Amino acid sequence: MIRYPFAIALFAGIAGAATPAPMPMPAKMELSTGKLPIDATFGIAGDAGPRLAPVVKRFLGRLSRQTGIFLAPAGTASTLRIECANCGAAYPSLGEDESYQLDVTPAGAQLKAATAEGAIYGLETFLQLVQPGPDGFQVPAVHIEDRPRFAWRGLMLDVSRHFLPVEVIERNLDAMAAVKLNVFHWHLSDDQGFRVESKRYPKLQQLGSDGMFYTQDQLREVVAYARDRGIRVVPEFDIPGHTLSWFPGYPELASGTGPFDIGRHFGVFDPVLDPSREETYTFLDGFIGEMAPLFPDPFFHVGGDEVNGRAWKQSEAVQAFAKSHGLDKTAAIQTYFNQRIQKILKNYGKNMVGWDEILDGDPPQDAIIQSWQGQKSLADAATKGYRGILSSGYYLDHVRPAGYHYGVDPLTGPAAQLTPEQAARVLGGEACMWAELVDAETVDSRVWPRTAAIAERLWSPREVTDVNAMYDRLEVVSRFLEWTGVTHRSSYGPMLNQIGR
Repeated sequence: MIRYPFAIALFAGIAGAATPAPMPMPAKMELSTGKLPIDATFGIAGDAGPRLAPVVKRFLGRLSRQTGIFLAPAGTASTLRIECANCGAAYPSLGEDESYQLDVTPAGAQLKAATAEGAIYGLETFLQLVQPGPDGFQVPAVHIEDRPRFAWRGLMLDVSRHFLPVEVIERNLDAMAAVKLNVFHWHLSDDQGFRVESKRYPKLQQLGSDGMFYTQDQLREVVAYARDRGIRVVPEFDIPGHTLSWFPGYPELASGTGPFDIGRHFGVFDPVLDPSREETYTFLDGFIGEMAPLFPDPFFHVGGDEVNGRAWKQSEAVQAFAKSHGLDKTAAIQTYFNQRIQKILKNYGKNMVGWDEILDGDPPQDAIIQSWQGQKSLADAATKGYRGILSSGYYLDHVRPAGYHYGVDPLTGPAAQLTPEQAARVLGGEACMWAELVDAETVDSRVWPRTAAIAERLWSPREVTDVNAMYDRLEVVSRFLEWTGVTHRSSYGPMLNQIGR
């Protein structure tokens, strides 16, 4: 038996076996001799339960597409047995047990997991191990014990700057599941577009979206689609800044000079929500109360970034309000605003997530800080007792190579000096795809395959750092991801044809 915890080269030399190329790399992987044939008799046994039933169906469909083998729904052999200790939870949760154990022998395979999410990840690993052999498709005999390093492993898609249809979102969710990401951060509003149907405040989408928004039924569809892939959906409605698209329909919310239109260029706009009017909080209470049931996750992202304070400084009403409340600077006004919003969120069973600017004031202690400005703010948040997630270094729109992202670790740099108790507050990280320069045709090619390298950094053991081995596996997983439906490879030809017209 060959033990292979980290270096892919150790698989070379196994007679009759191609080199497996799993990504993310499992925590422990031991390869032995022999292989499990994959043929038309392949079947799955075990009491999967209602939560795993659609997962198994999807797995069989993917396996059939990968191999070209027609698989009957039930199969005729119990090739793979699933044992799931607690597959009854209706929705994924932060910090749950996502581990799994996969054993493959020439006689069959067994997958053990504590939760549905662990079973989902084990099935994804099995699919990555399927390879052609001299006698047909096969899976090498292997023993895997796997668990994530970080609990929060996300991808943010900005649908405000350029709207992304549901089918684009869903195929990216399939790709996320394939590399064991578990949080879809859905950036649903910004200056350039408000992308959600509100039945309580319909002018938000009527005048703030150019007709491109998700209905509430579509929101439910995406949340259910993600749940079936072990992915939590965290919505973001950016407040109090980046709110220009709110004001064509509801100009009374604005601190700034109208008339207002959707942002028609990119950057930071001065008009922001007016924190001095009680009506602003009444409106937001109504809106959050409408959105909260659509998103079952307990976390609700409020943005909070890039509030330059110009509109507040130019408003006599805001300045009088600030003086009467002892708020001496922009950060203090925003802290007051955040504290009011957190109370609203709590009333609807939600916890605040915000970009690291909210750390400048005194955010609620149970808020989660998302660091985009640098790893120092992540370390500062942990030192002050806040949980945090890293996005600095994972910005996909910066078009950095995969090796750059792969070298960014949430617990290096300033975070390397944290105590174990402080380091435990670093929950993980998120890749971010801001959409100023992408649309539905091009977004997949910017997200994939680089996000697979970030996914490995957040899942695999800290010692997995060989960049050359990562690139070898990234090439393999890039082709593998095509089976999920993303178009990062297949779009090149059509796009080149458009350029050449």
